[in-house]
Amino acid sequence: MTAIVPLNPEKLRLNIDPQNLGFQKLSQLETEERPLVAQERAIQALTFGLRMGNPGFNIYVAGINETGLSELARSYVEEVAEDTHPQPHDCCYVHNFRNPDRPSGVELQKGKGREFKKDMAELLDELKMQIPKVFESEPYISQKEEVIQAFNKDRKDVFQELNEKVRKNGFLLQSDQSAMMVVPAKEDGTALTPEDLSKLSEEERKGIKSKSEELHKEMGDAMRRIQHSEQSVRRRLKDLDREFVSQTVDALLEPLKKKYESIKILQGYFADIREDVVQHIDDFRPKNEATPPLPFAFPGADPSFTRYEVNILVDNSETRGAPVVTESNPSYTNLFGVVERKAQFGALLTDFTMIKSGAIHRANGGYLLIKALDLLKWPFSYEALKRALRNRKIEIEDPGEQFGLFTTKTIKPEPIPLRIKIVLMGNPFIYQILYNYDEDFKELFKVKAHLDVDVERNEERLKQFMHSTKALIERENLRDVHMSGVASLIEFSSELAGSQEKLSLKISDIADLLREADFWARFDNSELIEARHIQKTIDEKAYRCGLYEDHLHEMLKKDILKVSTTGRVVGQVNGLSIYDLGDYVFGRPSRITVNIALGKEGVVNLEREADLSGSIHTKGVMILAGYLKARFAADRPLSLSASICFEQSYGMVDGDSASGAELFALLSALSDVPVDQGVAVTGAVSQKGEILPVGGVTRKIEGFFDICEARELTGEQGVIIPEANVKDLMLKPKVIEAVKQGRFKIWAISRVEEGMEILTGQPAGVRGPDGRYSKDSIFAKVNDRLTKLAEEARLYMQKQGKGQEEE
Repeated sequence: MTAIVPLNPEKLRLNIDPQNLGFQKLSQLETEERPLVAQERAIQALTFGLRMGNPGFNIYVAGINETGLSELARSYVEEVAEDTHPQPHDCCYVHNFRNPDRPSGVELQKGKGREFKKDMAELLDELKMQIPKVFESEPYISQKEEVIQAFNKDRKDVFQELNEKVRKNGFLLQSDQSAMMVVPAKEDGTALTPEDLSKLSEEERKGIKSKSEELHKEMGDAMRRIQHSEQSVRRRLKDLDREFVSQTVDALLEPLKKKYESIKILQGYFADIREDVVQHIDDFRPKNEATPPLPFAFPGADPSFTRYEVNILVDNSETRGAPVVTESNPSYTNLFGVVERKAQFGALLTDFTMIKSGAIHRANGGYLLIKALDLLKWPFSYEALKRALRNRKIEIEDPGEQFGLFTTKTIKPEPIPLRIKIVLMGNPFIYQILYNYDEDFKELFKVKAHLDVDVERNEERLKQFMHSTKALIERENLRDVHMSGVASLIEFSSELAGSQEKLSLKISDIADLLREADFWARFDNSELIEARHIQKTIDEKAYRCGLYEDHLHEMLKKDILKVSTTGRVVGQVNGLSIYDLGDYVFGRPSRITVNIALGKEGVVNLEREADLSGSIHTKGVMILAGYLKARFAADRPLSLSASICFEQSYGMVDGDSASGAELFALLSALSDVPVDQGVAVTGAVSQKGEILPVGGVTRKIEGFFDICEARELTGEQGVIIPEANVKDLMLKPKVIEAVKQGRFKIWAISRVEEGMEILTGQPAGVRGPDGRYSKDSIFAKVNDRLTKLAEEARLYMQKQGKGQEEE
């Protein structure tokens, strides 16, 4: 038997020598223009996606929040937008005079929106001022008087002609403000009285009546001629008004037409304004009579000029480069805007000035960043975004109208052309779900920028790490970092990555560590963040989050949870597991026991029988049976029933990291050789007897060390780990110190045989040419036990067979 040597303390943790960093404090490091973050794959994908102009090449940035995916995506998009993208447009809505329910969208060059709004406001002011002056001008008054005078002359001639005809027939033409009539006259020119008429003969009265009827007809014809003349005059006066007002409006609109002649839609808009002003001349006339004050404002009492206003939906006058918009609350209205309403006398009213923009309007011509999970939480938002990208236009709709929630009259603005790049950010799992189950997603988001969580540690990566750290402290105005603090940060990054050979890219965790270390440095009146402040931060966080771990250690220390750390026991091994609480991870030792009996069930997983075993753990137990068959049952069936149990485990057990410990307990039970209870085991096992790497090795070792330390270290205690996990060790200084002093040991193994020899102190055994294991070895005893069980099973079956024959 070859003794397995425990690991040297130097292999238990990455140790960075501060003197090799090349500076005393981080500020002495040369400044880079834009520190890299070792995400070349994602940066390359972002570069391609942001510069690819074809539709459908929108981007999904896949990564966990700790990698700083939001900050990385936003900063890189802003850099690209500022340097290379064309200028965005201003977006406005104006009144559609031909279809008021469909306001017209107008796109103008950057900064022209404000100018256009100002021009229209000045035009309205000029119209209000100049049109009343038209009606006071000499040419207008002169022509108007000519029309009125001509009308008065015509009317006078008609009345004079009628009056002469009436007098010739012996009648008088009488009129007042309300009526006109023809009455018989005397020779002296006065009207006949009723008494005078009564003195006339019947025949004279009939003659008078007949003439009166004829003259009344003449009078009716004359009145109709006058009415027709009045209508003609009114038309001529209106035409006169239109003629003079049109000249004024044309003169005021001409500069605007020339200024915006390149925008086709505005040429039609100006023509519609001209027609509307001419049709509503009275709105611009001065009001002669003062309107009596009302107790409250009454809509419609005064003419409205809202239709001549401009609603600036998006103003990019102060935007540098392409707009970059991050929408943190992507509800439908926040994304696509809304048509607001106002209540008047119990009714909800709206117009084009109440159209409000959404994030997609503000980002049009640039980039819109949204977290995928936030987008999917809101109804309508995701489907509406896909529809806009497919149709390449922005439509403002009210979701409530689609479901009949609003029955009031509303408007539907004309769509605006969409030129945008969407950058979704989220977990890789969400990307896989959308890609596999949403046909539109793979057509619209063709670029995946995948962020890594760790990277190989080398000189170039260390340089990038330190430059990124320097940029962080400068950006957040933190204290400078001493070289010892930088060394501790590098070690912490490797600990986060779970390997001495890697650096973690979980930027947010490293940034939080620096912020807390800055607090402790300030608390300590230190000008620099040193290694002690980094360690203080780590210890403080562990204390804040370690309540469950402390309670568990208390139960282990008081022997409420049964885990032996001394002595030797057959069929019992201390396994190691991980508790992940999200914000805190710690290891816990668990007692694994095995009982052997004659039977044909094979290896029985009691956790599985109780529905407390996950699929991976169940597979690990099944691998044990495969190992036994391959090594000890090549020429006979396994005639045993071996029950494996995690003692005092009341929750779900999953993972295969305990399969090595379970196999060691099983071999101990079969060989009847006791196992050292001061040695805990972690590691998976293959059917070929290989010890395979597992996760969380550092925390598992520290968890077992803590319980051993609480019960007093004996110098014989330790942990067996897979050899492939040695590079992953980042143990606490107190564990390393105990190893240096020989009070705790850590062994690294690659085969089952090595582990059994450490646990039992006996050789595992080697199979000879005759197929037998070396005498008195563990495997020889296991083989003998299985042979004995097979023979007992054969005899039992024979006995059972004879009993049945006798019956």
